[in-house]
Amino acid sequence: MLLRVAHSPDADDAFMFYGLAAGRVDTADRRYEHDLRDIETLNRWALEGRYEVSAVSIHAYAYLADKYALLPSGASMGEATYGPRLVARRRLSEAELAQVRIAVPGNLTSSYLVLKLHLPQAETVVLPFDRIPEAVASGEVDAGLLIHEAQLTFQDLKLELLVDYGAWWHARCGLPLPLGGNVVRRDLGPELCAAIASDLRASIVYALEHRAEALDHALQYAGDLGRHDADTFVGMYVNQRTVDWGSEGREAVRLLLREGYEQGLIPHSVEPEFIA
Repeated sequence: MLLRVAHSPDADDAFMFYGLAAGRVDTADRRYEHDLRDIETLNRWALEGRYEVSAVSIHAYAYLADKYALLPSGASMGEATYGPRLVARRRLSEAELAQVRIAVPGNLTSSYLVLKLHLPQAETVVLPFDRIPEAVASGEVDAGLLIHEAQLTFQDLKLELLVDYGAWWHARCGLPLPLGGNVVRRDLGPELCAAIASDLRASIVYALEHRAEALDHALQYAGDLGRHDADTFVGMYVNQRTVDWGSEGREAVRLLLREGYEQGLIPHSVEPEFIA
């Protein structure tokens, strides 16, 4: 049985999917074909139900809940000390930020949603996530919202950190910031969805238990990060919360989607469903 699984071409996703990609876990008669795309492309394609399994933004899940359910493993969450980062060439006040152009990695990303919760009047422009740091440094845009490895490297371009949204969200509600997750298409049926959930969990556990081996694989997707920084980045977004959302993670998903709806950023109320 061939199942198409899509995820981002970055170090943390490569790390968590290593067990499946390298055939290190027993998946019985299920064979996984991997497709790597940037997260906003995956969000858009998930609207069509293109893949059986896909990484998506939690913001995007609000528009996908009729087609997909959340898998219990594969979460990427910001914490009190890190998350998507808003940067600029110089310090900007919140009043100034409401009047400048901010580059974002996609309107369906969770980073965009939390930015708009914080700065509802902000003017945004969508750029590929890997172009944003240089766009800010060159003056093409006034500020930029960073995801993936750029969260660790923005200072190399002499950019100033204005807001860390992991810290901002934690100060607001005391919970981790749910950024991304993996979803499975509902039409596969409960038995197959449960088997896929087991396979993904096994892949993540294998990577965590064979860290050096999985990191060797993930380094292909780490950009300019050296091994130490890549390991740091992977540790930020692949950990025990990735093995299972846990009660805090699930509540954080519900809260982010509810706040998005209450602030008019999501057009309908969404109750997330997690595969058992």
